[in-house]
Parts: sequence; C-alpha cells; structure tokens
Amino acid sequence: MSPKLIFLCFLSYTVALFIISFITSRRAKNDSYFIGERKSPWPIVAYGMIGASLSGVTFISIPGDVYNSHFSYMMVVFGYLLGYTAIATILLPVYYKLQVTTIYTYLKQRFGSTSYHTGASFFIISKLMGAAGRLFLVVYVLQTFIFDKWNVPFWVTTTFFVGLIILYTFRGGIKTIIWTDTLQTTFMIASMVICFFCITRSLNVSFSEMLNQVFHHEYSEMIITDWGSRYHYLKQFLGGAFIAITMTGLDQDMMQKNLSCKSLRSAQKNMFLMCGSLVPVNFLFLVMGCALYIFASQHGIAINPTQTDQVFPTIMLNYLGPVAGIVFMIGLISAAYSSGDGAITALTTSFCIDFLDFNGKRKNLPETKKKNIRIAVHYIFAIIMIFLILLFKKLNNTSIITTIFMIAGYTYGPLLGLFAIGLFTKIQLKDKYVPVVAIIAPIVCYFLNMLFPFGFALILVNGVLTFLGLIIIRKR
Repeated sequence: MSPKLIFLCFLSYTVALFIISFITSRRAKNDSYFIGERKSPWPIVAYGMIGASLSGVTFISIPGDVYNSHFSYMMVVFGYLLGYTAIATILLPVYYKLQVTTIYTYLKQRFGSTSYHTGASFFIISKLMGAAGRLFLVVYVLQTFIFDKWNVPFWVTTTFFVGLIILYTFRGGIKTIIWTDTLQTTFMIASMVICFFCITRSLNVSFSEMLNQVFHHEYSEMIITDWGSRYHYLKQFLGGAFIAITMTGLDQDMMQKNLSCKSLRSAQKNMFLMCGSLVPVNFLFLVMGCALYIFASQHGIAINPTQTDQVFPTIMLNYLGPVAGIVFMIGLISAAYSSGDGAITALTTSFCIDFLDFNGKRKNLPETKKKNIRIAVHYIFAIIMIFLILLFKKLNNTSIITTIFMIAGYTYGPLLGLFAIGLFTKIQLKDKYVPVVAIIAPIVCYFLNMLFPFGFALILVNGVLTFLGLIIIRKR
C-alpha cells in the first residue's frame, strides 16, 4: 500500500478531529477542561469509553497475542465484569458524594496530604508509562509503513503525532474528548469488522465458514488449566477484575469521563453499558487474531513469537490491498488518538488539582492565569510522553499488551491497597510513612514474580502486600 495513501488517510481523520475540537471547545473554561461542566450525556460517555478502554494496544496487540495466549484473554474480559460492577456500586458513589474533580482527593480526606500526593504520584507514573506504551505501538506502525520510506527519523514522527494530540485537546479538554472518543470508537469497531471480511474474501470462504475454522482452531482455547502458566484461567479472571478496578476505577483518565456525567445514576448507567459492550467487542478482536494466523499459515508468512504486534499491520498493509489497508489505518489511528488524548488531559488535570492546588490555595487565581498554567502543564506532559515513547522504542521486544499490564501490576497495586484500606476499614494511618509502603510493596512483588509468575494477577498481589504494609503503619 502506498505510503502517500496511508498518510492521506491519517491527515483526513485528523482534520475531522480538529473540526470536532473547534465546535466543542468554543467558550471552554477550566471547568470544561477538567470535568466538562458535569453536563456530558451518559450514553455518549459510555460509547466513547469503549474506545478509550480498548486503545491502539487492543487493536493490534490483542489479535497478535492470540499466537501466545490463544483465547485465554476472554477470562480477563469476564473479570472486567466483576471489576466494573465494583466501580459502579462502590467507587462511583464515593466520588459523587465528595464531588471530587480528581479521585485522589478522597485519599486526602481519608488519610492526609502525604497519602493524597502518593496516590496522585503513582497515577501520574502509571498513566505516563501506560499511555507512552500504547502510543509507541501506533507511532511504530506509522514509522514502519510510512515515514521509514521517506527517511523521516522516529523522533520526528513521534513529535508530530503527539503534537497533533496537543493541538486538538489543549482548549476543550474532557469536553472535547467525550465527543472525539465517540467518533474514534465507531471507526475502531467498524474497521475491525471490515478487516475480518477482507480476510474471509481473500481466503475465498464465507463468513460462517471462517467462523467455523476459527472456533475449531487450536488457538480458540479459552480456559487454560495449567497452574504454572501465566495464562491460567483463575489468574486471568482475577487479574481482569482488579485491572478493571485499578486501571478504570482508580484511574483519573477513565473516571474523569464518568465524573463529567450529570449525576451518579447517569455515571452508573454509563459504566454498566460500557461493561456489557466490552465482552462482544473484545471477543471480536480475538476472532480477528485467529483469522490472521489462519491467513498467515495459508500464505506461508513467518511469525516471530516476540513480535506478534507486527502481524496485523503486516497482513493488512502488505497482503490485502488498499481498501483493507485504509480501513486498518483508520481504525488504528482512531484507537491511538482515543488513548493519547485522554491520558494527557487526565495527567494535566491531576497535576493542576492535586499538586498545584487549583481547588485550594490557587482557587482564587484569575481564570486566565489558571488557563495559562494549565496549558503549560499540558505541553510539559506531552514532551515527557515523547521521551517515554522513544524509550519504549529502545527497550521493547515483546507484546505491548503484556508490557503495559506488567507495568500496571507494579504501579497501580499501591493505589489498590490505599483505596481498599480506606473504603473497607476504619483504620487511620501514620500518613508520613505511606510512601515507604507504596514503594516497598512493588519491589517485594518484583522478586516474588521472579519465583512464581503471577501473570495479570500481579496487580492483586501487589495490592494485598500494600494493604498489609499499611496495616503495619496504622495509628494505634
């Protein structure tokens, strides 16, 4: 497929986002940026959050990782159902009762300023690393299939892509993202369906015949019972539940969208709708992955087990013609923008509220002054994101979905422990020692994981260790 044609698709989609940004950011204020003035319609938020929760990693990495994990990822998705139910019934009522702008304000009211800043710091580290990993995957594909052919350096591609995200989000923030996520979710799901039909057509089989091949393929194995495997069904299920709780319920990016709804009831309906939608959507991605490997097998395409992220783009852009390539790129770009824009906005919100104290000491600053500070913070996080993407370029040699969940296991675990002890006990903590526990728990987890691979359940182990460590520093 021609690099010029791919680049034209990329620019056309970007223009559409800028149009939405222009419409939604008119007369936008700081309150619009942070919580959308609490006027976002919940069905729109729910639909857009499907795309935000999937991201470019899901779009490429989950179909690719079918080679290694088969359909066992569905056990993670079933775990999501439990996790999202907990978010809707336990966390959201707390957030709405306190009328928070950032969810880590809860820790300040429950334990004190040190716990508050510890929670916000772990979120910033987690979100920076996770978002950089997601964006790296998409930038890498753009680099491989477009910019390498034009001899453009990887750092230029990265800066260009992140720069576009900055431009369409720095004014409207969450108010803009609610609507751009809707467009991105639509294109992501539609492109996956169309890509599947392109494969069936290329293999000269009907839709039902293709599904029959997929469901009888060895890769369709969903329940892995080998306890020593990191893909054991119980590890996957528990990991999925706590990944949902932490990476959605304790994540300012995802909760910021929920908090922009008009009421608690609207936010809960949004969560349950998104939760139910993720099951068929993720199953579609796994079916797509199996179809890709059936296609690769019949065409003699060699597979590198450590670079399965390259399978989907390689087949779509090199083997199935321009239509499949265009559809794939639009879906991929939709997924990338969806994860990148929300991450930078959430990071900016957390830093401005949790560290610069926009709702406290700086509450009475002129609106213009706060806006200028917020824009500066927005730019700084974007620059940090660029450097982290370049770091991923040097270090990555595995499936990005595995890398991101591994990072989340270490960085979101302390958040899980902090919120759990706050919500389910009446214990008061020696606030100044909380950072010590939050740092030691992931270190202990690292060595335990070397002895016994916890897989996606690592985040639960980390949370439990943090919980136990916090009990030790409780006030007598």
